[in-house]
Amino acid sequence: MKICCADKLEKLPPYIFSRINKLKLEAYAKNLDVIDLVMGNPDIPVSKKIIDRLCDTVINHPKTHRYPQAKGMPKFRKTVADWFYRRFGVKLDPETEVLALVGSKEGVGHLCMAILNPNDLAIIPDPGYPVYYNGVILANGRVYQMPILEQNEYLPELEKIPTKILREAKIMFLNYPNNPTGAVIKDISFFKEVIKFAKKYNIIIVHDNAYSELTFDGYTAPSFLEIEGAKDVGVEFHSFSKTYSMAGWRIGFVVGNRDIIRYLEKFKSFIDYGVATFIQLAAVVALTESDDYVKEMRKIYQERRDKFIKELYKIGWQIEKPLGTMYLWAKLPEKFRKVGSLEFCVSLLNETGVAISPGSGFGKYGEGYVRMALVTHINRFHDAALRFKKFFQKTIDA
Repeated sequence: MKICCADKLEKLPPYIFSRINKLKLEAYAKNLDVIDLVMGNPDIPVSKKIIDRLCDTVINHPKTHRYPQAKGMPKFRKTVADWFYRRFGVKLDPETEVLALVGSKEGVGHLCMAILNPNDLAIIPDPGYPVYYNGVILANGRVYQMPILEQNEYLPELEKIPTKILREAKIMFLNYPNNPTGAVIKDISFFKEVIKFAKKYNIIIVHDNAYSELTFDGYTAPSFLEIEGAKDVGVEFHSFSKTYSMAGWRIGFVVGNRDIIRYLEKFKSFIDYGVATFIQLAAVVALTESDDYVKEMRKIYQERRDKFIKELYKIGWQIEKPLGTMYLWAKLPEKFRKVGSLEFCVSLLNETGVAISPGSGFGKYGEGYVRMALVTHINRFHDAALRFKKFFQKTIDA
């Protein structure tokens, strides 16, 4: 018997990161000293307050082991609404405008399935977080890849999107602070333009704000929902993965337009049971008692950013400091641009043990760049830069 996968799986692009991950695992198996800067996988421990709440709940409240509410328990949703008002000044109805998620990545993928019909068109940023593209394809939708380029500070030029695309598009994804580029919204009037644009063409806006709290140098990230009319056209996703280093806990939330929330809740109720109650209660502690933790986390990542950029500058690789995220987005040194970002990363890992992400994994406009995650001890960045230096020198000598 021949077993075949669904056609939509065949439509997904090759997962470029799988080649890097395979090489990385082989290196670990050989007991090589790998400096892993591939994924945005936080290495900073979760706050003890959050862990203590989880342990106490699991041990002393066995009812929390039962199936949770798919939309999120009332206490969690109320806490999200309170935090959102405190942080952004935006009022939310916990009953209709807040939904708990098994991580924001799951939420984005499920939203595509809840909103898109076969052949519906979605506008996604390129370069961009791969789940935007993959979520649309898995929903049997079509994709228009909207360039976000260095010369425009990685903001989309909405006026350059063809009118035909705008008339067909049903949904648009945005993401600031941006993964992979680290770009931020410096002028909130950009969101005003987006809302006006969305209303004109009847396009749903999805803003992924997973890095809202991971910002530096005094910069504070806004919410898309701060702008009047935003709830009319869209929703915003948030995550505990980066802000509270809870990546493996799998919890996030989406807020905004009640109809979009309702459709996503309905879809989720058919295919998952939501987030474990004991994790939701731990997340409540994150939102209510962890401001000092977030400040310290921000400080750690900023120190790592500054250290790595300084070390790379010493070897002749100049990289602009991002105001947000846990990544450095770097243009390949000129002598490597013909090789391409994937082969650069493969050779780098094989020869030095430093693992980073190829820009081509984030879209065609990511080619010529690499992404480096700041997810190792600060002392390791000096070592990583020295390995880059040796790699560059060996290439020149060859």
